[in-house]
Amino acid sequence: MSALARWCYRHRLIVVLLWLVAVGGLGVVSKAVGSAYSDNFSLPGTESTTALHLLQKSLPAQGGDSATVVWRTSRGTVRDPAVRQRMAPVLDKIAKSPSVTGVTSPYDPAGARQISEDGRTAYAQISFGELANKLPKADVQRVVDTAEQARTPGLRVELGGNPISGAERVPPSSSEAIGVLAAAIVLFLAFGSLFAMLLPIVTAIAGVGGGLISVGLLTHVLDIGQIGPILGALIGLGVGIDYALFIVTRHRSGLRAGLTVEESVVKAVDTSGRAVLFAGGTVVIALLGMFVLGMTFLNGMAIASATTVIATVLAAITLLPAMLGILGMRTLSRRERRRLASGTANDGTVWQRWAGVVERRPGLLSAVAVVLIGVLTLPVASLRLGSSDAGNNPSSTTTRQAYDMLATGFGPGFNGPLQLVAETPAAADQQAFGRLADQVRRVRGVAGAAAMPMPAGSRLGIIQVIPTTSPQSEQTSDLIDRLRRDVVPPAERGTTMRVYVGGQTAIFDDFAVVLTGKLPLFLGVIIGLGFILLLIAFRSLLVPAVAAVMNILAAGASFGVIVAFFEWGWGSDPLGVGAAGPVEAFLPVIMLSILFGLSMDYQVFLVSRMHEEWVHSGDNARAVNVGQAQTGRVITAAATIMIAVFVAFVFGGQRVIAEFGIGLSAAVALDAFVLRTVLVPAVMHLFGPANWWLPTWLDRVLPHLSVEPADEPAAPGAEPQLQPNHT
Repeated sequence: MSALARWCYRHRLIVVLLWLVAVGGLGVVSKAVGSAYSDNFSLPGTESTTALHLLQKSLPAQGGDSATVVWRTSRGTVRDPAVRQRMAPVLDKIAKSPSVTGVTSPYDPAGARQISEDGRTAYAQISFGELANKLPKADVQRVVDTAEQARTPGLRVELGGNPISGAERVPPSSSEAIGVLAAAIVLFLAFGSLFAMLLPIVTAIAGVGGGLISVGLLTHVLDIGQIGPILGALIGLGVGIDYALFIVTRHRSGLRAGLTVEESVVKAVDTSGRAVLFAGGTVVIALLGMFVLGMTFLNGMAIASATTVIATVLAAITLLPAMLGILGMRTLSRRERRRLASGTANDGTVWQRWAGVVERRPGLLSAVAVVLIGVLTLPVASLRLGSSDAGNNPSSTTTRQAYDMLATGFGPGFNGPLQLVAETPAAADQQAFGRLADQVRRVRGVAGAAAMPMPAGSRLGIIQVIPTTSPQSEQTSDLIDRLRRDVVPPAERGTTMRVYVGGQTAIFDDFAVVLTGKLPLFLGVIIGLGFILLLIAFRSLLVPAVAAVMNILAAGASFGVIVAFFEWGWGSDPLGVGAAGPVEAFLPVIMLSILFGLSMDYQVFLVSRMHEEWVHSGDNARAVNVGQAQTGRVITAAATIMIAVFVAFVFGGQRVIAEFGIGLSAAVALDAFVLRTVLVPAVMHLFGPANWWLPTWLDRVLPHLSVEPADEPAAPGAEPQLQPNHT
């Protein structure tokens, strides 16, 4: 690392120019070829996926997505001539729009059931030729604009469905700017220097910019969804600013200690830079751990986030030392430069005093921290994974209003119908299929069921099932299980008919079941990898064990906050991200991978400084005190920046991103202000020198990977069995 740092320092103008050319060149290429984001969503081996594939293969028109135009009159009924003359031409125009394969109007015989019993609400079904993620946004927007032309003071017209949700979703373009501004304020307060404030921000922006452009190019060869770059920006900005902050802080300490600019830059990169490289590697490994789940949808998110993190690490260890060399002593404030010139010391910080308090009261502080984490974890007992739908959208959106109008006019289950898709190769199968439709109508939890008309000679049958409860309701999940377990198997018996329960609601339910089943494996993989990395880096059994336990505590508490905010609804409505509902099924695996990576960052920065002092002194109490005192300020400042970045994404209007923002900001706050500054040092004081113990046989077997510089001298007189070996 020292050789790389020295080269970047001595060729600083070339390094900056290379970064400008690289990011600019990637930008030009990206603009020329564009991006190809694809929200491919598949669950191989599930009934809902089989049903969808049958529809797409046998009935392409049924395999595409659909949308609804909903209208409700404030007086009279929707059958009144004035309403009909208003809506019919609009529906005809929509039917001729690009990407639309057909419109089923309530004014046609085929759509006679699309008017509510009270006659005040009606809807038209719009069929598209492709799934929502493959539809041109301009085509969907044309449908929206056409439908909205029918609105009058006495006639409400709203639209719902996946294609409409995609069209109305606005990328949180201002979130990044808000997060950067908040980070700038924190950095200026921490450093008191404009140049020192700008360095981490410029480094992070360069890394995130290069990473996101690279992600856009990767979409041409890999399946990456549209949420990928948003997550990449969220994570990249947070870790990018933090990584640069750690190096800049170490560099400023070197300057205040009297080192030359070059010596200070080299030492900062050779110490904190190593920790950045190691921490970034753990984040990337944790993110790529999602590949064990075998889901393309999640793999794309992992690649997008990992690519951005890699770019920020590269910026921190190459671009940042070059910029530090250009600025020279100006990374210190004027007051610090005057104090340095006069030889005035600045000892006795708040963190040194706090480290002394932790040393004197480790048992009491550990108990308080554990109780606090335990209280915040309690809501996890009621965690329910699922998928939010239009009913969780902000009340101002057209999809939410259409959802509410349909629920009012036709019942809560109307927004999430199930589809029983049956293969009926023989005549006897078709008769059995007809009997199945009658049986389904009598099933508990079914509001209505009807066999859909099929083309002549078709070997496929479809029964549309309307539950009595909303799509995200637990009772609807129970109905799906009941149909698959108690209703379908008896109907198939003695026939060659095969029936699959599908539809969007069933797909999301299967997604939650599949992810829940694979969660223990995923958790074991990332905990195991983190343990092995820390074991190799710090040559200790207790340090990685404590880190694993702390990560689990932080995860539990952060999920408790998410449940309270979004499932119980304590914060979702006030934040403007919609009504209470289940936690997104894919949120735990993504959040756990991000959280374990970020938690490892703080553990590495804290313990690497303790380990460095332990190697020099062989005194555990001194090592823990010095490590906490010298990293406490920078860890809490870094956490404050990351919290500001994550919270900024909450206000982008997307519930999923808001869940990530709240969950990650809560996790980082607990990790930095409770775990790393209270519980970890307190526990390490309680364990004493055993923190650094490693069996001799295991030390010989393990490869050597040092977070500190390889040439650090060992402490004379330190006990051999407790001291790590360095090569």
